[in-house]
Amino acid sequence: MKAAVLNQIGDTKLELREDVRTTEVGPREIRIRVRATGVCHSDLSAMDGTLPALAPGIIGHEGAGVVAEVGAAVEHLAPGDHVIVTFVPPCGACPNCLRGQPHLCAVHAIAAFTSPRFRVGDTPVFGYAGLGTFAEELVVPAEGAVKIPDDVPFEIAALVACGVTTGVGAVLNTARVEPGASVLVIGCGGVGISVIQGARLAGAARIVAVDPVPDKHELARRFGATHVTAPEGLAALSAELTGSMGFDHSFDVVGIPATIRSAWDNARRGGTVVVVGAGRADAMVEFSAQELFLHDKRLLGSFYGGANVRHDYPRLLELWRAGRLDLDGMISRRLGLDEINEALEALRDPGTLIRQIVLL
Repeated sequence: MKAAVLNQIGDTKLELREDVRTTEVGPREIRIRVRATGVCHSDLSAMDGTLPALAPGIIGHEGAGVVAEVGAAVEHLAPGDHVIVTFVPPCGACPNCLRGQPHLCAVHAIAAFTSPRFRVGDTPVFGYAGLGTFAEELVVPAEGAVKIPDDVPFEIAALVACGVTTGVGAVLNTARVEPGASVLVIGCGGVGISVIQGARLAGAARIVAVDPVPDKHELARRFGATHVTAPEGLAALSAELTGSMGFDHSFDVVGIPATIRSAWDNARRGGTVVVVGAGRADAMVEFSAQELFLHDKRLLGSFYGGANVRHDYPRLLELWRAGRLDLDGMISRRLGLDEINEALEALRDPGTLIRQIVLL
């Protein structure tokens, strides 16, 4: 089959090959025929080493498709089912799952770094984050797919697999933004736009979007921001809207020390700071012991939006059906498999707005 292969970490382009095959389907696994995959900035982060990945490997972690084959022990899925994949399949039995934090389940996540999902000739090839959606087919644990209604377009479903769940979940699950709150969102890419939509869904009264790229400002307004500014205008806007007291909830959707620090500095005393952006392991953020004590702020990480995929995927699709979550507007371009490198190159431009979708 066709797949886009990352030959080594640090490569800026993927090699499109036609001689890739999946591993055999195990008793508790399924084979999925991928129909759409989002091109996410995390894929670039895997390629350049910002996020952990193995090479050779198949990048892509945001996808949807049709079940083609199920293992002998799989009972809840059948060939022909439409599904969304997840890069954190909840096993349902580990301590994290049992305490109600299935997004932190490490059972299948660890297996993703020890069990190759593909082969090219005799060479084992890993799937990024246990998936590898830049391939025409993939084999995953049965827990790694959530059945969806057949009438949901695959490109809409693919968005839910990562970016939308991460952004909306950071608001509803992690921060638990309350109606009437003031919200600051730093970074207006695809996940940032999802945070803005989540804040709108939660009933936030003021949603301030910050991004250095002017083209993203009108886009942020379209998806629910009440105010927009470049970073250098944030202090004046905070003074105008909050009397320089700061915002109730502040979201960093970039993941670098400067923006995380800005999110902290612009949250009010007693407010909540949520780090959504995926940063480098060696990127350090500095706080004084005194300010952590005196300011009484909550500093929270938000991995995968704190999602319970079996609950949150259907909930997000229902919000989309009701017209309260704009997913159609988040698709900037629909591409073919051969155009993956073009889409990745576009994401390297900070002016790139929303998601590229590859239809396989």
